[in-house]
Amino acid sequence: MPSATPASPEERNSAEPVSASPLPIDAQVSQAQLRRVQAQEDNSETFPIVGMGGSAGSLGAFEQFFQHMPPDSGIAFVVVMHLAPNPSGELPQVMQRFTAMPVLEAADGMKVRPNHVYVIPPDRDMSIMHGTLLLFAPTQPRGKRLPIDFFYQSLAKDARERAVCIIFSGMGSDGTLGLKMVMENFGMVMVQSPETAEYDSMPRSAIATEFVDYILPADQLPDKLLEYLHKPVMDRPRRERPESVSRPAHALQKIFLLIRAQTGHDFSFYKRNTVFRRIERRMNSHQIKEFTHYVRYLQENPQEVDALFKELLIGVTKFFRDHEAYESLKTQLIPMLRQKPINSVFRVWAPGCSTGEEAYSLAMLLQECLDQVEPGHYLKIQIFATDINAQGIDFARAGLYPDSIVADVTPERLERFFVKQETGFLIRKEVRDAVIFALHDINKDAPFTRLDLLCCRNLLIYLSAELQRNLLPVFHYALNPGGLLFLGPSENMTGFHELFKPLDIKWKIFRRNDASSSVTRLVNFPFALSRQQPSAPVAATSMTSSAPRKDGPFASLVQKVMLQAFTPPAVLINAKGEILYVNGRTGRYLEPAPGLGGLNIFEMAREELNYEISAVVHKANAAKESVVAENVKVKTDAGYQLLRISVTYLTEPDALAGLMLVAFEDQPTPRRVRTGKAAPGTDLSRDTVVASLEKELQYTKHRLQTTIEEMESSLEELKSTNEELQSANEELQSTNEEAMTNKEEMQSLNEELMTLNMQYLSKTEELSQAANDMKNLLDATEIATIFLDNDMIIRRFTPSVGRIMHLQPADVGRPITHFANNLRYASLIQDINQVLDRLVSTESIIQTTTNEWYAMRILPYRTLDNYISGAVITFTDISGLKRLEEELQSSRRYAESIVETVREPMLVLDHELRVLTVSQAFTEAFGEEPAKGQPLTELNHGAWRQPILRDNLTSLLRGDSAGFDDLPLALPSPTREEPPRRVLVYGRRIRSEGHPTDRILLGVRFE
Repeated sequence: MPSATPASPEERNSAEPVSASPLPIDAQVSQAQLRRVQAQEDNSETFPIVGMGGSAGSLGAFEQFFQHMPPDSGIAFVVVMHLAPNPSGELPQVMQRFTAMPVLEAADGMKVRPNHVYVIPPDRDMSIMHGTLLLFAPTQPRGKRLPIDFFYQSLAKDARERAVCIIFSGMGSDGTLGLKMVMENFGMVMVQSPETAEYDSMPRSAIATEFVDYILPADQLPDKLLEYLHKPVMDRPRRERPESVSRPAHALQKIFLLIRAQTGHDFSFYKRNTVFRRIERRMNSHQIKEFTHYVRYLQENPQEVDALFKELLIGVTKFFRDHEAYESLKTQLIPMLRQKPINSVFRVWAPGCSTGEEAYSLAMLLQECLDQVEPGHYLKIQIFATDINAQGIDFARAGLYPDSIVADVTPERLERFFVKQETGFLIRKEVRDAVIFALHDINKDAPFTRLDLLCCRNLLIYLSAELQRNLLPVFHYALNPGGLLFLGPSENMTGFHELFKPLDIKWKIFRRNDASSSVTRLVNFPFALSRQQPSAPVAATSMTSSAPRKDGPFASLVQKVMLQAFTPPAVLINAKGEILYVNGRTGRYLEPAPGLGGLNIFEMAREELNYEISAVVHKANAAKESVVAENVKVKTDAGYQLLRISVTYLTEPDALAGLMLVAFEDQPTPRRVRTGKAAPGTDLSRDTVVASLEKELQYTKHRLQTTIEEMESSLEELKSTNEELQSANEELQSTNEEAMTNKEEMQSLNEELMTLNMQYLSKTEELSQAANDMKNLLDATEIATIFLDNDMIIRRFTPSVGRIMHLQPADVGRPITHFANNLRYASLIQDINQVLDRLVSTESIIQTTTNEWYAMRILPYRTLDNYISGAVITFTDISGLKRLEEELQSSRRYAESIVETVREPMLVLDHELRVLTVSQAFTEAFGEEPAKGQPLTELNHGAWRQPILRDNLTSLLRGDSAGFDDLPLALPSPTREEPPRRVLVYGRRIRSEGHPTDRILLGVRFE
């Protein structure tokens, strides 16, 4: 019987959630936060929540998904990825470009809303409770964390049928356990098709669970998701529908028959909606719509029957599922253990154990209970864990579980009951020795009896009411008086309250009452006494069971041996009694056995000869010698006949070695014996009977002793073989652990490499974009630039360099000294060497042979680490500036010539009142020729240093006035003998193109 089966839609409303125990809450979650979350429970929304898990290569898949998902779907999306522990996550900004929905980085206590996308932050684990996201500091080292499983488990419990999980591209198997929990809680599972995933490990691991509803490319997942969610619940795929023409009842019975014929297991007692859901999943995977067509497909493809059988087995289980339930059970077990006699056995049965987590949980719990029993009160724990899933049983026997169990097992129990391995946690040997795993079908096999505890959790809810009614009396029969029955939280005792007394209503712990169960109930249960199928009749084969041969070398050899020693009827048999050859007429001694049977001498011997033939054949085979039995009576049509039965053990030729030849010889028979008239009351008759009985008794004792010795010998051999197999198994297990360790290390390393690769790809894109920006910037500025290394080898140049130096793209990597230029500048190479040697920049204005002017700058090439790695030469075209400069100089010279030639005394001053230009008339009038740049206050020995003049000139420079006229001043005459002359001075600010300049025109008139 499977340990767990698919949940049905009707159970969604009637049954409590059958899911994992609550996830551990980090110590960082405050009590106030938990109270706030609980206060939100009553206002929980009913919109779907889609968990999206991915790792390496999933970013492109997310982009395709959101580009095809409308922003007003009414769905909340939570993205969980394997992120590097960087303090600043850029994933929300990246994903915001994929969708019009708001993309937020998840924060502790953030309420989930529809039409929003929430992204897990770096270096955090995330769960959800009552629609609120909770963040935890990781407890596992990087490389062993499973953030997707962590979130999906909480999503399954919180959203239940509203939960949808999607597995995208990635390495490893993260998300596999979580999707099982989502499926068990009636959610929906989707997976990106491995063919379209950049890395297919995570999708293939999810598909291998066979719990996936849809497998599609990333761009087709949104349409299927919306189609699924927008349908009414009763019309959705995989939900229960009334039996119809497309799904007739007889087709389902045929499917049950095909499964039972191939696997020996009967699923007809499962709930119909449970079975329909699993069958439809297989039909969808093959795109089959009609049940009758699927029946034909099963008939033509036996491997599909095995696949459907595995589909009906859902092994969703955890260690200490519902911790409170186990604590309640613990309080009931301790008094029972104290009352058990010393050195007795505490027997437990856990049907439907799946991969063994529940059985080992019971073993650990009982060990903890024994610690509270008085010292010296020794008890042996014996747990029978059964399931019909052979693969699950093999996994449970190994006792090796992944690192993800740390979320379910406390550190104290991990330390006590587990051994840390590279590939996970190994159950300690003392715990494994207490659990016996076996294949067992609770539907048909006899139960284990004399039990103190029967743990059958979350199994009955998947079985039909009829089978439940049959099983509960069997459980009552299997338990000792006062034994405990431990069921799942969604199971009950409807109709059988007189058999069990409830101890814990919430966690379904019951004690067996002394009331006897109805005999008719037990009789109705279809116990199977043997799992072996009856063998078909087979003919005798060669040596062991070959067909009789009437001619050929084999017959010749047999006939030759018989002619040498015997002529009576005889048969050639092997050690098992199978007849290989018949000689003569043996009908008086052997006859076909009734019913199904083969050509075996023990089955075909007449009743009077059965004992004698068995005795002499066994003795001859054991002693490897010939044995004769005298005066053996056999009843014939003419009366009783005395026989001599001879068994010859053959040692040659090699073709017949090890076989035995049984011959029947008629002996002279007295008339009294032939007619059977010997007086039965005579002493002779009694003595004969007693002697015969004693002889048979001695033979039986001898056979019994021989059988015991053989069994002991076989047992020793089996023990020796078992020890060798255990040793070989340990070596193989050690080798397998090393291989798994290497695989995990390689997988972790590969994950890190994939993360680094994604970062490098992102950096490469940034660098490429920066290079493009820099190229366009340099091209836009039209500045000719040459990049050189320390050996003056050309690294790169801009196209504008072609006007100065004829360089081609193929010239990169050649020294700049190999190329001629059109510069009228001979010291270019010397300047480059100077910059490389002294690490200082140089600037020069140079001209080309085509009369173009450039401002050349040579600077050291500095890296981001401030290392000098060559030089950069830039040529800025200043030809226009040069022409403008020449025009300005020409204009200035023209203006100066005008000033110099006017007949009035004039001066042109700059903003510092220094002389720029002076007219010839001024020199002649004052007898002094001012030097260019000489301050006005120094002319004529300071005669122009007058405050009123300075104030008017300063006012002009400030722009307070446009000029002044006829300012009277007393100035010296050209000769010192003459008295000072009075003059009128006027001033104007020189303007250029209507705008004032910083120059002043100062004129002098004589009174």
